[in-house]
Amino acid sequence: MSAKLKPATAPDAMAAFLPDFCQMRALLLVVIIAELLAFVLTLAPMAGDQQRWGDLGLISLFIQWIALTSTAVLCLSKRWFIRRGVTITTLYSLFVVTSITALVSELAYRLMLANNFNGLAESTSHTSFILRNVAISLIICAVALRYFYVQHQSRLSIRAEARSRLHALQARIRPHFLFNSMNTIASLTRSQPELAETVVEDLADLFRNNLNTSDNATRLADEIDLTRRYLNIEQLRLGERLQTLWQIDTLPDDAAVPPLLLQPLVENAVHHGIEPSVNGGRIEINGYLDRDIIHMTISNPLTGKQTPQTKNKGLGMALENTRQRLAGWYEGEAQLETSTKDNHYIVTLTLPYRRLGEI
Repeated sequence: MSAKLKPATAPDAMAAFLPDFCQMRALLLVVIIAELLAFVLTLAPMAGDQQRWGDLGLISLFIQWIALTSTAVLCLSKRWFIRRGVTITTLYSLFVVTSITALVSELAYRLMLANNFNGLAESTSHTSFILRNVAISLIICAVALRYFYVQHQSRLSIRAEARSRLHALQARIRPHFLFNSMNTIASLTRSQPELAETVVEDLADLFRNNLNTSDNATRLADEIDLTRRYLNIEQLRLGERLQTLWQIDTLPDDAAVPPLLLQPLVENAVHHGIEPSVNGGRIEINGYLDRDIIHMTISNPLTGKQTPQTKNKGLGMALENTRQRLAGWYEGEAQLETSTKDNHYIVTLTLPYRRLGEI
């Protein structure tokens, strides 16, 4: 049985609008934004600029202290606020950032006074220095939280559309594949009853997955097993006309992928690349992992009816649905491309390697 992620509850889904600050990507983004803010604050004063670039180092250090400390606290407390709603998560984040800003401002003020930065004492009071910094951090944090929330809502919308595309894909698969499979079972019932029983078991496992309305991630190994079962059934129907070659030894079995990622694409290869040909052909499924990127290709003989320009409804729907679902799952980090080479039609998948719980 395929491993599934636990569906998110409503509070989890809403509170998850914050990025995972424990990841290096989010940390790098925070550092870049903090440094840009340091440049803005350095260039903002209208007074003379003799000391401006000399102050950039101090301002950068001050802001990075606040940014990195806030990021660390939000990372460590992720398990707590992820179970809260949007309001609590927002208030907690604002409290963390402003509190750390006030603390770092106090320390910075005392350090500058201790190092005879007399210009600081003359230009601003202790209280106004801290309140000014807290106000700036509050505004920046509020804008960032709003941005994260809007982005999260956009991802939820894309995920909902991807879910509807999955259901449409399942609806297309069920009657077509069921009809062919039942014919195969009927032909084997008397001549090879044991083989017919095996086909029934494979068919049951296939439809257990296809009838599942959840769009939770599944292991790549389970998705490959599902595709193999499908090909086993088609092999009985098509005989020697269908040949398959798997070259996937280096793929990580624990990679998390969207459900029904491979089977519809392989089904296209069978129905549009093998069935129309009197002599049949070979479907090749290749895959490898390179620098945390999964590369997979599905290749089948090119017939006159199967070209990238062909507006075949069945072929186009499966490809477009899969492409849109990848966009929803991986936010632009995954791609599906089609091409022709040496009289073969090739579907190429590239997606980031993530384990269950990371997608």
